[in-house]
Amino acid sequence: MDHLLKKIAYQQTRRDFLKKTTMGFGSMALASLLNPLDAVSKNNLNKFDPDNGILGAPHFIPKAKRVIYLFQSGGPSQLETFDYKPLLKKWHGEEIPDSIRGTQRNSGMVADQSTFPLVKSIYDFKQYGESGAWVSELFPHTAGVVDDLCIVKSMYTEAINHEPAVMFVQTGSQQGGRPSIGSWLSYGLGTDNKDLPSFVVLLSKGGPAQPLTSTAWGNGFLPSHHQGVQFRSGKDPVLFLNNPSGIHKPDRRRALDYIKRMNEHQFSLWGDPEIESKINQYEMAYKMQTSVPDAVDISGEPEYIYEMYGEDSRIPGTFAANCLLARRLAERNVKFIQLYHMGWDHHGNLPNGMRSQALSTDQACAALIRDLKQRGLLEDTLVVWGGEFGRTSFSQGRLTKNNYGRDHHPGCFTMWMAGGGVKPGMVYGETDDFSYNVVKNGVHVHDFQATLLHLLGIDHERLTFKYQGRRFRLTDVHGHVVKDLLA
Repeated sequence: MDHLLKKIAYQQTRRDFLKKTTMGFGSMALASLLNPLDAVSKNNLNKFDPDNGILGAPHFIPKAKRVIYLFQSGGPSQLETFDYKPLLKKWHGEEIPDSIRGTQRNSGMVADQSTFPLVKSIYDFKQYGESGAWVSELFPHTAGVVDDLCIVKSMYTEAINHEPAVMFVQTGSQQGGRPSIGSWLSYGLGTDNKDLPSFVVLLSKGGPAQPLTSTAWGNGFLPSHHQGVQFRSGKDPVLFLNNPSGIHKPDRRRALDYIKRMNEHQFSLWGDPEIESKINQYEMAYKMQTSVPDAVDISGEPEYIYEMYGEDSRIPGTFAANCLLARRLAERNVKFIQLYHMGWDHHGNLPNGMRSQALSTDQACAALIRDLKQRGLLEDTLVVWGGEFGRTSFSQGRLTKNNYGRDHHPGCFTMWMAGGGVKPGMVYGETDDFSYNVVKNGVHVHDFQATLLHLLGIDHERLTFKYQGRRFRLTDVHGHVVKDLLA
């Protein structure tokens, strides 16, 4: 092994010096500008602590230690969930006033539509809990935990199409290539569990949906070991994790030790942060061979847990099963657990589509809140529910007695949070009588991101990464902490 390392060093110092002398020093200087780490420093290996992240410690005492983000991809209608608008009963079928519709950009999917009739929700609403929050009949289980929720009805965004809007909520930019929230947290705070990734992704599919790409949980320009690790259903939760046939654990350990020595030697020569990432990824993969099977094995859960989450929780890959798995990962101190549930894009046949989505998600969401609470985990676990934008109060396509659709709407939408330092039993923000514009306490996507980081003890303006000559952050150059939401 030592002979091999000496041979590599000889090849690099003799052959590559002659090859790169004319441009090597220039490339080193450029690398030092593009990378936050000194590209030629031999001490870079010790600058990042995988346990504590680049910050070493939070900027201030955090309220939350971990996040479970229940992302409802496709844009759930606020009008069929939590934003009750009784005046729409009076206006049902009438044309939306130009003075209202003209305040927001509409998508190209209604460009040829000549009429824009307002449409009431087909579902009844009632007030629940001490907070008196209005909740649709579609979500009876969520209504039962409403006093644990902080419902924000005044969210708004700038993106009107799915992929840019998902990217905006998840990464702070409508263009791909920026780090996701989970990656920023992994980079900044590191991990509280050395045997599992700090950022885990779980996907379930509710119905026909826009494609969801892995850039939504990508690391962007951060070192690659900060990207989300997708756990799948089935016998191999993480692809390529198991040893090939005939390779035993001691053999794998010896091979990894040799690879680590070679990578550390290469890092000492070139200072490439991606070599550091490879070392971390190899070590994490080795640890996950033992930790992942234990974490994802829900067969030992007691019967009352399955009853709490619903029958779907017995079926791997469903939203309910993923919510149960999220609780297990939270127990093991995984920092950021991202669930994606697709199927909320209801341009037509909204009544049937919303009912189907609610049936597959409502009970499990409420069960997750109750389960975390009974285990003493809710107080330091931030649970987030919401999509990328809302839906229009006018009907997309033909309005009939029992059927209608709604187009994308960035002007206002609803999210809720629970635990992790937010005020329980709170309804925040207001929209107009048509749920078309925010009229009180608007919360921009960047404000939401700044508040999420604040709850984890991070000043969103101080967690940055220098890339291409500029210091980037999750909230770009925007965002304010919404202090009214803090407990």
